[in-house]
Amino acid sequence: MGETSGKEKLPLKDPFEIIMYPYLSEKSLRFVTTQNTLMFVVSRRSTKKQIKWAVERAFDVKVQRVNTFIAMDGKKRAYVKLQPEFKAADIATKFGML
Repeated sequence: MGETSGKEKLPLKDPFEIIMYPYLSEKSLRFVTTQNTLMFVVSRRSTKKQIKWAVERAFDVKVQRVNTFIAMDGKKRAYVKLQPEFKAADIATKFGML
């Protein structure tokens, strides 16, 4: 019999089931301007591919890279670096993050 990984995959229907809310801190705001990167709190069960899909679908941008980590408070955060032709500052301003 085959073994399962124990991880249940989230359905890819609504991007906001994966992206919970933007994470705002001095560091995340600095990353918006210096590294073209947005930071989000995401579902603990989400994968990097799912986070990439959700950001691209929700904000109509192309994602270059996703880095994730689980913070001390137990929440999963994702650094989402956008392709150079898209500006993180424009997205952050449009959606009230800045």
